[in-house]
Amino acid sequence: MDNKNLENMDFEKALKSLEQVVKDLEDENISLEDAMKKFEQGIQYSSYCLKKLNQAEKKIEELTRSEDGKLITSALEIKED
Repeated sequence: MDNKNLENMDFEKALKSLEQVVKDLEDENISLEDAMKKFEQGIQYSSYCLKKLNQAEKKIEELTRSEDGKLITSALEIKED
């Protein structure tokens, strides 16, 4: 996996890939070499997901600012089914 492919990946796919890496690392039969490769991939997926979350947070902050630039906060209501 190179950074070019990762940058074109959506958040959900990157998160699923990270989850798979964690499962692979939990396998007792994984070799040290494979574990190191998986660990490196996991770090890349994790960094990418964190970057995407930070971008989403900044976008939400932009969208919730008043005309005078102050951040508008409101309680998030979660409806349970």
